[in-house]
Amino acid sequence: MDDGHVARILVIDDDPFFRTLLRVHLTHAGYAVQVAEDAVEGGKALLRPDFDLVICDINMPFMSGLELVSLLRASTETATIPVIFASSKRDAKTLAEAESLRAAGYLTKPFQSEQLLQTVERCLMHRADRM
Repeated sequence: MDDGHVARILVIDDDPFFRTLLRVHLTHAGYAVQVAEDAVEGGKALLRPDFDLVICDINMPFMSGLELVSLLRASTETATIPVIFASSKRDAKTLAEAESLRAAGYLTKPFQSEQLLQTVERCLMHRADRM
């Protein structure tokens, strides 16, 4: 995004180490990052839908990332926010569900920081092109 806007990214993951790792990599790359420890906290953060991108785990307590994104897609205020799923799950059913929720990307844990940053940039550029 070259208009001077710093992209705001919400990271939702129940693993504190992974949350911190993503926050560090994304902040270092120049993004404004907020973290949430589960889908409930992430959903609360999204009540103010000013995020440019969400990176969301799938297996979390209380509510899965797939359930959260399903709720996001049902709301006109959050329906178009791109979501990248980051999960160790890579079975056909999970991938099909992520695709049906219009996932902007899917990263299989563990992944390299270069892969993360390339996926984030691609999703943000695609969103900017559609606006």
